[in-house]
This record gives sequence, structure tokens and C-alpha cells, in this order.
Amino acid sequence: MFLGQYEHSIDEKGRLTIPAKYRELLSDGAFITEGFDQNLMVLTSSAFTTISDRVNRMSMTDPTVRELKRMMFGRANQAEIDKAGRMLIPAYLRESAQLKTNIVVVGMGDYFEIWSSENWEHQNQHTSDSEANSRRFAAFDLSVR
Repeated sequence: MFLGQYEHSIDEKGRLTIPAKYRELLSDGAFITEGFDQNLMVLTSSAFTTISDRVNRMSMTDPTVRELKRMMFGRANQAEIDKAGRMLIPAYLRESAQLKTNIVVVGMGDYFEIWSSENWEHQNQHTSDSEANSRRFAAFDLSVR
């Protein structure tokens, strides 16, 4: 499971060193695509296949489905991790997520996200209000039993 957050940097060639704890989880391959919040998502091959199958069962006559497919597949890239544990992030994905040098890698359970440091700080400010969070997440059943 992808957990925690890590501050990293992207080198001049657009490569990101993947946190060591995450590399083993990506041993069967990974896909990187645009996220929903001006960030990037990195999914294991099996997670990407599961989502792909689900999206591909949706009707292509629905314009919203076509938009989702363009976002998920048109901007996706099969990620390869080199021997040094680095993943090349294509320029078009770096631009869409406003990634420059300093980034934050955030575990999301079944996948992880890549954020610019500035966008991640903004996201944290958004979710730091405990009263707003109580209202926002009230409908979710988060009981442990």
C-alpha cells in the first residue's frame, strides 16, 4: 500500500526518484497519468488495468465518458523505472501538473500522486479546517467495525 508523503525533486531531464518504499510495489510495472486536481497519478499495472476495464465498459456515446477517456488514456504513459529507481515524467505531464523542481509524492493507498510543492501546500490548506472536514466527510462510513 502506498502511504505517507515524501519531498523530492525532479532533475533537469524530468526524472523523479521514486521513494524506496514504493519501488517494490511497482515491480510489475506502472502507469502515470494526469490526476483530477492539477497533479499526477501513478498506478500499478494491475490498478490501471482494473480502471481501464471499468472505463472501457462505459458508453462512448456519453460525452463525459469521452472526456474521461481522453484524460485517463490520452495523457497516460507507461512508466519505466531505471536501475537508480527513477521514473521519467513526460514534459506534457510535468506541464499539466505545474511540476518544476520541488515536488511532493503522496501515497493514496492503491496508487500515489505527484504534486508541485505549491499545489500540495494549497491542497493541505484546503483540508486543514476540521469543521469543514467534519461536514465534507460526514456521509462516508469510516467505521472500523
